[in-house]
Amino acid sequence: MKLVRRKFLKLTAGTVALPALSHIAKAQAYPSRPITMVVGAAAGGPTDTIARIMSVRMRIALGQPIIIENNGSAAGTIAHGRVARAAPDGYTLSLGQLNTHVVNGVAYTLPYDVQKDFEPIALISSNPFFFAGRRDLPVNDLKGLIDWLKVNSDRATMGTSGTGSPEHVGGVLLQSVIERNFRFIPYRGGAPKIQDLVARQFDWTFTNPGNLPLMRDGSIKVYALAAKTRHELAPEIPTTDEAGLPGFYLTYWHGLWAPRATSQEVIAKLNTALVYALSDPEVNKRLKEVGQEIFPRDRQTAESLAALQKAEIEKWWPILKAANIKGEQ
Repeated sequence: MKLVRRKFLKLTAGTVALPALSHIAKAQAYPSRPITMVVGAAAGGPTDTIARIMSVRMRIALGQPIIIENNGSAAGTIAHGRVARAAPDGYTLSLGQLNTHVVNGVAYTLPYDVQKDFEPIALISSNPFFFAGRRDLPVNDLKGLIDWLKVNSDRATMGTSGTGSPEHVGGVLLQSVIERNFRFIPYRGGAPKIQDLVARQFDWTFTNPGNLPLMRDGSIKVYALAAKTRHELAPEIPTTDEAGLPGFYLTYWHGLWAPRATSQEVIAKLNTALVYALSDPEVNKRLKEVGQEIFPRDRQTAESLAALQKAEIEKWWPILKAANIKGEQ
């Protein structure tokens, strides 16, 4: 009788352990098939480039292919909405940035929440913006540009990469700081915008480090970097703090998310793969070549991405709501 009871207890203990063992086995098995990394932007742009650079090394760490899926329609809202609705199994990821996971929450009426419907994985990289003007603009430093905008606000023009783009929201912030309104000229992307700045079709804009050659050969003027520290690729250009506009920062950052309720075991594996990729010298080199600054190792975490997104929402949403910024559907 005792022997039967002993066998029964062993069987019962084994049955109780099955769900836990099954859970562990599932976590250990991930990933067992290709992963889709969704990019809410067209192929060939900065966000897509970052995704493709990262995916090569993350594939090595994860042991599975990473497929890049591009859809820039409606500023990426359709693409990232797909991730928000995807199964929380780690096989559909969202590589997004300031616009897709902050600005779009105000600029569009979304069927998902940019903050609550995603699980942060890690911060990747960022690039601060430079104040730049047409080469014949009659000012030579940031203070002169601000003074000129105040005097000429009724006819001053600023080029942007479209409604709700980083340049646009940065321009809205500047308007609130200097208490002047100038006119926005929206373009369908950064390339045509810069072409027209070189052609002197508008007065000034924000631009990224990828256009440093145009700044250095005199095609456009550069006034300051909207960041706390000088850029590694352009140490000669002063920051806004140094140039007379203290505290004015505009940075385009990128991060990686999974759908809400994705298990922490899967998040941890994805974070490990991303950190591995960012530690690779070739990845570092290629990201720097496209003007990206990699976040320090201690900020390559889910917690840091969540904190930055929250801080940016608290900073930008009141400004964008006050300006009634609405994205193009």
